[in-house]
Amino acid sequence: MQANGAGQDRDLELSCRNGAQNGDASSTGVAHSNGLVSITNNGNSVSNNSSGVSAQPVSTNSSTADVKKKKRLSQCEEDVIRLIGQHLHDLGLNQTVDLLMQESGCRLEHPSATKFRNHVMEGEWDKAESDLNELKALMHSPSAIVRMKFLLLQQKYLEYLEDGKVLEALQVLRSELTPLKYNTERIHILSGYLMCSHADDLRAKAEWEGKGMASRTKLLDKLQTYLPPSVMLPPRRLQTLLKQAVELQRERCLYHNTKLDTGLDSVSLLLDHACSRKQFPCYTQQILTEHCNEVWFCKFSNDGSKLATGSKDTTVIVWHVDAETQQLKLMKTLEGHAYGVSFLAWSPDDAYLIACGPDDCSELWLWNVQTGELRTKMSQSHEDSLTSVAWNPDGKRFVTGGQRGQFYQCDLDGNLLDSWEGVRVQCLWCLSDGRTVLASDTHQRIRGYNFEDLTDRNIVQEDHPIMSFTVSRNGRSALLNVATQGVHLWDLQDRVLVRKYQGVTQGFYTIHSCFGGHNEDFIASGSEDHKVYIWHRRSELAIAELTGHSRTVNCVSWNPVLPGLLASASDDGTVRIWGPDPFLDVQDPEGLTECCSMDS
Repeated sequence: MQANGAGQDRDLELSCRNGAQNGDASSTGVAHSNGLVSITNNGNSVSNNSSGVSAQPVSTNSSTADVKKKKRLSQCEEDVIRLIGQHLHDLGLNQTVDLLMQESGCRLEHPSATKFRNHVMEGEWDKAESDLNELKALMHSPSAIVRMKFLLLQQKYLEYLEDGKVLEALQVLRSELTPLKYNTERIHILSGYLMCSHADDLRAKAEWEGKGMASRTKLLDKLQTYLPPSVMLPPRRLQTLLKQAVELQRERCLYHNTKLDTGLDSVSLLLDHACSRKQFPCYTQQILTEHCNEVWFCKFSNDGSKLATGSKDTTVIVWHVDAETQQLKLMKTLEGHAYGVSFLAWSPDDAYLIACGPDDCSELWLWNVQTGELRTKMSQSHEDSLTSVAWNPDGKRFVTGGQRGQFYQCDLDGNLLDSWEGVRVQCLWCLSDGRTVLASDTHQRIRGYNFEDLTDRNIVQEDHPIMSFTVSRNGRSALLNVATQGVHLWDLQDRVLVRKYQGVTQGFYTIHSCFGGHNEDFIASGSEDHKVYIWHRRSELAIAELTGHSRTVNCVSWNPVLPGLLASASDDGTVRIWGPDPFLDVQDPEGLTECCSMDS
């Protein structure tokens, strides 16, 4: 690499592409090993490798012509060799690195960078600071030297303090750090560490690992960011690239439904990542038949331990979810809702459950789930229609409304706190800010209402009636079931339609869809054709169509804690629990024999 006219030694100017142009390395007898220089003489090798281990002798039978016949390495091939060399060096295989660099004619890093690295790791701060002058000519931004020098002196200062050398530390602070006139605020913080009574106190206040390999390695990682990769490779670069490759494959896997473990120890690099449909909640695990009429709604609790189902038979059934077997058992039956139960909402702490009825229902029922007692039976007027409800994040308030123009905010005892006149509500959702309520209305739109300052604004506008909607956990996306159109995904922040999911049959019945799976990567919806449809969030074509119900599927709910568990409620009077293939081969727990599509 050219030293930009800095008068470097000729060895530093040798190209790292094959060591030298046209086989010059063989004619000069100079080869770069790990950034250091090895000189071959009559078949013997003399190396100044810091490890003290000499490289293997170079055979005298290899003629200059043989060397010239070697394939000229491309830039990509050189990069790969350097990455492998860095990884081997991190493993402590320094002899192997020397041989690799010598045979390939490449160098792992610039000799000045190697010297700088050694001085930093050995804590020789004056020498490391001197090395910066050599590195300055190799940097794209020479002004970064000040920032690098600041980091070095900060480490030097902290190590003096830990060793109890307060006067030396004070000298670094006054005579070396302060004159840099860089990051004055940080210098004031550093000066405060002079008051630390002992080393443990210093490490705690400075959030520093202390003098030694750990802190110096972290320092070197920071310093490297200012150097071009041609001079010094980013730390653990090969592992970083492999992690990115694994993550990308998992993101493209249409059925991947587990936590994205970024560690490389848990995967094989010898095969592409592939999940099977058998691992996905496509198989009926259980059929709940305790309701004696159409089941209109189902919803898992926020902690995933319970499922609530509401039916035309006027009952709410609360089911307990066994986290190990993923089987559901009847926990409580809440009776007395004369109009039937068409909507349910869990409080944020899962202590309460609110039940709403169909259009002709003017009552809202609030149950204590643990005791099974009815805490509140709210009805403002017999002319009301309270068909939807949403909890405020504080768990102390909720909003409710219906298509006859009611829109209320109430407390846990049903007392009216605020009301919004003339809004015909179809569905509601409270955002995490605790102030904004989203409401879909009869004008085919979703508007945001602020009960504190009584302002409202348009957020989503559709061309057809919005039958229901739900919002992702992060509050960024909304999933709409639109009459005759199916399921639409909207970005609430940018207020744009992102995708229209295909396949579902959606007329003018109220059907509820949901986000689900790990990181809410999936979308599920009921359908009037008796099926449950599942899409990957980024694919408009369904990845699964679940059959089993014999009438319209009104609602689906994905367990927020157990990503392999999905529930669906139907007019056929049953609730189906979907999970992975119960006969998944124990010899093939990953289901790799049936790979998913990796297409985007």
